[in-house]
Amino acid sequence: MAPPKELTVHEKQLVTLGRLLQAIREGENADMLVEITLKYLQEEFDYSVVWIGLYERLEHRLLGKGGSIPGDAGFLKQRFVMAPGDILEQVVIQQRPVAVPDLREETRAGDWRKAAKKFNIQGTILFPIRHRDQCYGVMLLGSSLWGATPRADDKARLSTVVGELATAIHYLEVNVQRQQVKRPDQPLLSLLDKLRTLPSLSERLEAVVEETHQFIEPSRTNIYWFERERRYFWRRTTNRQVKKSKGNTEILGQSPGITVQEVGKFYEALAADQLVAIGEAHSSLKGDITSRLMQQIQARSLLAAPILFQNELLGFLAVEGNEARIWQDQEKTYVRGAAQLVALTAPLEAMEETVKQTKLDQTLTAELTRAISSEEDWKETLHTCAEQLCKRLRAERILLLLYDPDQDEFEICHQSQPKNRRPIASPLLTLSEIDWQMLQRVREPISIENLDEDLKLMAWRNPLLEQDVKSLLVCKTSNGQQVEGLLIVCHEASRAWSRSEQEIVQVVSQQLGLILHQWQLQKQTDQQQKIYQTTQWAITTIQQTNQLERLESLTLQHIAQILQAPMVTMVTWQTGRQKGRVSFPVLSDKSFSVNTEAVIPIYTDTFIQSVLQADGLLPLSVDVLPAETRQWLSGTNIGQILAMALRTSPEHEPTGIVIVADHIGRHWPDRHLNALGNLVSQLAWSRRHLVLTEKSKAYQEKLERLNWYKQRRIEEMYRTLNLILRRLDEMAAQKDALNGMRYQQVVRQLGDSLNSITQVLRDEQWRLRAYQESAPLAGLLKRGMERIDGLVKQRQLWSQVHNNEGNLTLSGDIVKMELVLHEVLVTACYRCQPGGRVDIWCRTIDPRSLELSITDSGVIEPRLIAELQAGRVVDLLAPSTFDQPPGLHMFICQSLLQQMGGELNLYQLEDGRVLTRLVLPIAPGIPTSQPSTNQPKTTTFFQ
Repeated sequence: MAPPKELTVHEKQLVTLGRLLQAIREGENADMLVEITLKYLQEEFDYSVVWIGLYERLEHRLLGKGGSIPGDAGFLKQRFVMAPGDILEQVVIQQRPVAVPDLREETRAGDWRKAAKKFNIQGTILFPIRHRDQCYGVMLLGSSLWGATPRADDKARLSTVVGELATAIHYLEVNVQRQQVKRPDQPLLSLLDKLRTLPSLSERLEAVVEETHQFIEPSRTNIYWFERERRYFWRRTTNRQVKKSKGNTEILGQSPGITVQEVGKFYEALAADQLVAIGEAHSSLKGDITSRLMQQIQARSLLAAPILFQNELLGFLAVEGNEARIWQDQEKTYVRGAAQLVALTAPLEAMEETVKQTKLDQTLTAELTRAISSEEDWKETLHTCAEQLCKRLRAERILLLLYDPDQDEFEICHQSQPKNRRPIASPLLTLSEIDWQMLQRVREPISIENLDEDLKLMAWRNPLLEQDVKSLLVCKTSNGQQVEGLLIVCHEASRAWSRSEQEIVQVVSQQLGLILHQWQLQKQTDQQQKIYQTTQWAITTIQQTNQLERLESLTLQHIAQILQAPMVTMVTWQTGRQKGRVSFPVLSDKSFSVNTEAVIPIYTDTFIQSVLQADGLLPLSVDVLPAETRQWLSGTNIGQILAMALRTSPEHEPTGIVIVADHIGRHWPDRHLNALGNLVSQLAWSRRHLVLTEKSKAYQEKLERLNWYKQRRIEEMYRTLNLILRRLDEMAAQKDALNGMRYQQVVRQLGDSLNSITQVLRDEQWRLRAYQESAPLAGLLKRGMERIDGLVKQRQLWSQVHNNEGNLTLSGDIVKMELVLHEVLVTACYRCQPGGRVDIWCRTIDPRSLELSITDSGVIEPRLIAELQAGRVVDLLAPSTFDQPPGLHMFICQSLLQQMGGELNLYQLEDGRVLTRLVLPIAPGIPTSQPSTNQPKTTTFFQ
């Protein structure tokens, strides 16, 4: 077995430090902790002076606990008074270590400077003995060397030792304080045992007062009881007694007591289950309330705990002192606990009365339920319920409010008041946001004991006070956060409301809520039916309108009528345009205005872009409108705005927006929003229908004129050629045989051309016909290149045909195929700059298809390539490259080839060239042949 390894110096230091920390944790008093710490410091560190002093907070001084010094050791156990600016005071207050290079020269060292000069103490470091933010003393280490400071590892050990020492001292002090503090739990348990054996409430109250007075030892202890009807506290039980004759005693008190009106904040604190403490230089209440309260009870210090049962204030337990006093936390805990014990035992006295009242309340609610379920006249039912409820609560006035979400106000649908009182005007003003949230949040009745002092329902204070209403009990007629109606019980004097009164009001309000709910549903149904009928009639009228301007004007008038809005207008523009204008504003209020002459930039106006990006209706405030919008949408009373785009489909571009404006605070109900959405949607579709109809009609007229013009020109050309042919025929008959043969050849060529024109005139007057024929590829390419030869030379282009397919035969409508090839070649030539190049490449794809690839060095619009591949856009009103040449011609050529079973597409190559790809059908198994007899054999076209 190997011998144990010898410990290093560092390991020995750690072992010794661990033993010290363990000894500090097990120390029983501060002197022992300091002693073992000093011993450790003297053995482990090479300092000529080691000293620890504990801090005495009240005297603000350090008490030396010993240490080591090269001279008189009695100096280390004296008391060191800290003067302002003293270095010892700096360590205690700042709680940070301080290093002094030479203690002999430190002017702030006080008595330690004298000792340093005497004992040659130079380099010194002072450590605060602190736990968290509490300083318990100072540790001083001094050396005979100038500027001597501990190494990093020594500093770490010293910090650990000082921290552990401070923690141990802290817990020792906490234990001492805990032992010295009063323990309220034992006297409370003793009081609880005593209360169980006492038969009456008076005896239980006396026991509470006696135990409380004995534990806290104030000048006097009282229990005040709360008179709810007249709102004052009277002294019911006290520890002061006077002897009467024959040995009987009389409890002092029975005075008018403390009125709530004089000490309202004190009453509010008790009702909120708060402990009120008034002592030396401290008060839970404001100064004026404190002064009046202390004059009432004739005391200088007070500790009052509320006696609350089911959130109902019964009274309070008061501990009063003739001298100013600082109340301890234990005393506050005991008083609160004793008051809660009283609250638990107090209801026993009134249990029989409560049971009796509960039976009466059950009878009342049963009668109300029968009245609600049996009465056909709801007004009579409400009158009966209000009369019985006023009698039960001794109230003067009952209000039943119905909430109108459209106007955001409460309508008084029923109120009962004495004959000599005027009714409260309806509707009541809109509540503040705080009061509205309170109504939504609470589930129990809201009690207002004094309307003059309470801040609840501020918007209704003046109209209620004008009718001498002082106290209220407000309850919702529905459960949850939804507010459909309110039942309000009014009293003309300030008073408190008991728990049983609140419960009966809550039960009645829930029953009356059924009537209000039926009223609300009936009212909403009638309004919804009226709006539905008006909307349907408006939509029918819109659908029957055939003029665009009348359509827009009529629709805006319907919207203004249904939404009852003072201003309705619209901004419209043509598809693809960047400017818009205001159209047909409907104004019923002169304070609303809109500039109909303004030219509105659609793409830069933030408001219009927000409406176009919104999904449906966009509600917003006028305050958020940008400056550019305010230039055309203005008005002093505009507050709320609704806007919606004229959008028929996600694929269609909107062509305008509808704007509805109203005053500040306007609420838009769902039925109005739904009607607006339906009308705007119908307007969008009807506008689109009329615009498309007008556009299609214009195109039809244009095409009819064009077709008529072409037809007549061809007829004229046919007539002229016939005349020329007849003259040539006559000339041929008059010449010799050779000239006659040449003339006949020309005549035949002209005849073939006329035959082809004859077929167009006869069979293709109003629609194209598809012919099936065949022709050699070489001839098709030759004729195509011959037709563009003049254009190629004119624009100085390079052109070449790359045909490796031999004697291939194409199948289809050869004439139209040549027209397509010619159109593609001409477009490519015009696309190229002078000196550019046009090439034709031939490649067989499969036995049925041939690919012609025409490449050119021109520039093409990328949008044309994309649209030609995707096809015509869904929105016929949206701008397209197919609206005019060359896009229109390319689209026509593509559709012609697709009818033959071919393809036409454009591509942009990586080297920048444009590729026009044609796919043509190959004749199956047919050798090279002339065109069929259905058309003339010659397919040459004149330049």
